[in-house]
Amino acid sequence: MKADVAVAGNGVLGWSLAVELARRSRGLRVVVVGPASGPGGASAAAAAMLNCFAEVTDTTSCHPASRAKFALGWAALDAWPDWLDAMRDGSGRGPSVVSPGTFVVLGAQATPTAVRNFEAVQAALKEHAEPHHEVQAADIPGLRPVPHERPLRALYLEREGAVDARAVLQALERCGRRLGVSVIDGRTSRLQAASGRCTGMSLEDGTEISAGAVVVAAGTASGPLLDQLLPARTPPLLHGTGCAARTLRHTWPGFDRVVRTPTRSGACGMHLVPLGGGVEYLGATHIVCFDPPPGPRLGVTQFLLRFATEQFDTRLGLSAIQHWHYASRPVPLDRFPLLGPAGIDNLYAATGTYRDGFHSSPVIARHLADVILTPGPLPEPLAPFTPVRGPIETTTAEESIDLFVSDEVETAAEYGMRLPYFLDAGPIAAHARSQAHRALERLERPVALAPEVLTAVQDASPAHIQHLNTYLQTSRSPLRPKPAADSATSMDCPVRQR
Repeated sequence: MKADVAVAGNGVLGWSLAVELARRSRGLRVVVVGPASGPGGASAAAAAMLNCFAEVTDTTSCHPASRAKFALGWAALDAWPDWLDAMRDGSGRGPSVVSPGTFVVLGAQATPTAVRNFEAVQAALKEHAEPHHEVQAADIPGLRPVPHERPLRALYLEREGAVDARAVLQALERCGRRLGVSVIDGRTSRLQAASGRCTGMSLEDGTEISAGAVVVAAGTASGPLLDQLLPARTPPLLHGTGCAARTLRHTWPGFDRVVRTPTRSGACGMHLVPLGGGVEYLGATHIVCFDPPPGPRLGVTQFLLRFATEQFDTRLGLSAIQHWHYASRPVPLDRFPLLGPAGIDNLYAATGTYRDGFHSSPVIARHLADVILTPGPLPEPLAPFTPVRGPIETTTAEESIDLFVSDEVETAAEYGMRLPYFLDAGPIAAHARSQAHRALERLERPVALAPEVLTAVQDASPAHIQHLNTYLQTSRSPLRPKPAADSATSMDCPVRQR
């Protein structure tokens, strides 16, 4: 099979790029490869919150790469209305924003990190003149937490909200098929290369696709694919595992807007997304690991249900669980996405977006389509996120240890640790500091890592540590793409020369 562009991955980034390419270049042969059922895929399990400012933390403005990532999300706020309209068919059928507006609430027992991040959200809203206003928690429809969790403060973000992830993915596929995108139900097993450029891909069932451009957008499976041609040249992709519950309300009234807490250390905030008809999506969990567990951890599930009921609405305890969502997000070692040309000709990456992939997908698709269709320099918004790079370090290794320690102490308190008045958290902090040092000692050189990634390094197998150390070594040396055994012929006319 021949294609102009072959996309490995049928999540929101893969489909968004395919639709953007097909819309802008009619007649372009685009094929999307991915399993129809998509078990474990992050896109189908996502809350799909259109949150940019609600995701701001006290470190968002502290590094150029963090600011660039925020800029992608801010641009996506403008892009989503037209993006949803473009998915509609001739009868006007298509997805819409199911929950316009977002409440960010700061509970009475919020951790110091959550307090700082709430204040950072408010400061960013003011700095960028984003429509919002502070509200009384009592005025938020549906909010009825336990007394000791009543919010002290709350913000209403007018332009943020949520879409139904499942409906958007279905609409993207329908739109792509109308535009002539080919769809293959399968998995990419190998990337093909010859003469220093990527020429296509092989599927698990033996199908071979030669292509003028290959885009790796396969979520957590992207790392092994990229390693075939670029061994240990891209930041390792970890699994950001999360579970969520889709529930049906029994006791009314429910929520009519997204309600969430600020981002916590190492995790997104607790969030509830109303999907209509009494159906609500409850999420918050985020555990980073090199090898994902086979399903949601019991303790994490308990945490999700308890905190949603206590912090948002005690009546959620009567809701019926309709479905459990469980998936793995692709989390790069440095938590920054892998976007753009991937080190050898005709190979591109669109992965590693952490928690921002769904929200930022329209803008990422637009910029990647520019790169694929038009020869020239990398668009400025993608420049910090070139896939072949050393780890982006936004702080020092020692400062990352301090952050890990405070995160561990705060998490212990959040889970219910209570100390008598004559003791402090010193012993817990000392233990956490010792753990962090032991984790970093496993690495060839000190690297500043986020707390959740440092925990994953601490628990990683020797094989994963060896791969990680190889990456840290090769990221300092000149690029030498691995010669591929496959020698499939690419198309005569690469896409960038069209």
